[in-house]
Amino acid sequence: MRISTLQREVREFSKSKGFENATIEERTLFLVTEIGEVAQEVLKISSKPDSENSNELKEQLSFEIYDVVWNLFDLANKLDIDLEDAFRKKSEINKYRHWDV
Repeated sequence: MRISTLQREVREFSKSKGFENATIEERTLFLVTEIGEVAQEVLKISSKPDSENSNELKEQLSFEIYDVVWNLFDLANKLDIDLEDAFRKKSEINKYRHWDV
């Protein structure tokens, strides 16, 4: 699935649920909240690496990651940012970037 398709799906869902009225500040706060929930799920997994329910923990983490991505896409939509174009441009920049590791 293309990024543009996902971005369009988020736009349509947001509109159908009345989320398009959220401000960019509100959407950013929702995003930060979801990132916190990702961190909580990662802590659960890392504290029980050999847990019998590791698949359930990972599934819950996947849902929280989805929420982060969804909020990012909705924020981009509110700001008329084409994420597919942004990925393409930033990927090109990163080809020549050097990180101190």
